[in-house]
Amino acid sequence: MCISELHGKNVPIKLWTRQEEVEEQALGQLKNIAELPWVFKHVAVMPDVHYGKGATVGSVIAMKDAVSPAAVGVDIGCGMMASKTNLTSKDLPESLKQIRSQVERDIPVGFNAHDDEVFSKLFTKGPNAELASHLMGNFPYLSHTVQDLSQKMKTQIGTLGGGNHFIELCVDTEDNVWLLLHSGSRNIGKTLAEHHIAIARGLIHNETLPDKDLAVFLSGTSEMREYARDLAWAQQYAYLNRVTMMELYKNAIKRYIPHMETTFDVICHHNYVSEETHFGEDVIVTRKGAISARNGEYGIIPGSMGAKSFIVKGLGNPDSFHSASHGAGRRLSRNKAKAHFSVEDLEKQTHGVECRKDLGVLDEIPGAYKDIIQVMKYQESLVSIVAELKQVMCVKG
Repeated sequence: MCISELHGKNVPIKLWTRQEEVEEQALGQLKNIAELPWVFKHVAVMPDVHYGKGATVGSVIAMKDAVSPAAVGVDIGCGMMASKTNLTSKDLPESLKQIRSQVERDIPVGFNAHDDEVFSKLFTKGPNAELASHLMGNFPYLSHTVQDLSQKMKTQIGTLGGGNHFIELCVDTEDNVWLLLHSGSRNIGKTLAEHHIAIARGLIHNETLPDKDLAVFLSGTSEMREYARDLAWAQQYAYLNRVTMMELYKNAIKRYIPHMETTFDVICHHNYVSEETHFGEDVIVTRKGAISARNGEYGIIPGSMGAKSFIVKGLGNPDSFHSASHGAGRRLSRNKAKAHFSVEDLEKQTHGVECRKDLGVLDEIPGAYKDIIQVMKYQESLVSIVAELKQVMCVKG
């Protein structure tokens, strides 16, 4: 069962958090979503919910014969990857500074890219090589707005980006070492998303919506077909970006710990679209800041750069459309975090973590995020915890 429920004009809004813990802007967005005529059954709201550009972060929306590109977000296919290793904390050097520096050399962060494509050297055969070939072969058919990004698209595969994206080295409660990373479809995914959001806003059937940001494409239209094509490509691109980064990350670690091997992988999107069946009907589901949590399905729910993260298994809760949160969720905007906290606060809140501790990442301070322990408690009906992780190293853009 959900924790609280709001009345919506067309469908109810079910929240896996307390209503009073959700800022008014986000509640207003959720009410606008519930007013859309295409929304099916109800709107499901995850415990990391917060106000987002276009649509609410932490929202799961099922629609009949329609999709809102803003309900996916501009970082199409953004998500997580985790790899469990054969290492324990005793295998790690006393200082992780050299390893962090190596990772930052091998994996470009922020707006940076590789000098040349790296995925073709890492994946010479197998499914990842086939995926890369598929993406390159289908690039010319994407929206014309991204054609000038052909080279950038290749050199940004295997790059982190900025904002809340990260690469972490973690240790779980049984002393196993894990590799974690969080990134998406980089500049090309953002460009594709913004292109289609602008098109949707201009369509006649969206003129009377309560919020133009929630404009939709309708099934059977050319606009929907073009969006679906670009969306599927960007989601696959984001996946390839993560697996490429993970290979680079593993190679960086092996420079210092040659016997490291990975034994188990989890990978998941948390900004994406999926065609699914719920309550006996075929629907189009958008998860913006939410992961799929079908019964027995593995997922990753990270905290902030000084908090715990969790490997989970879905419980297949039908009311959440088989979903769970994608993280802790922000409680302060980036500007408010910078105004409220100092570098000294950042140093205290990331004590014991090898990471940047400067003004450039102050907006990512743990205090700007909700309490991940409380978030996990709110979604006990959505997921079970498989492993509890704590980072010892964090790379930010």
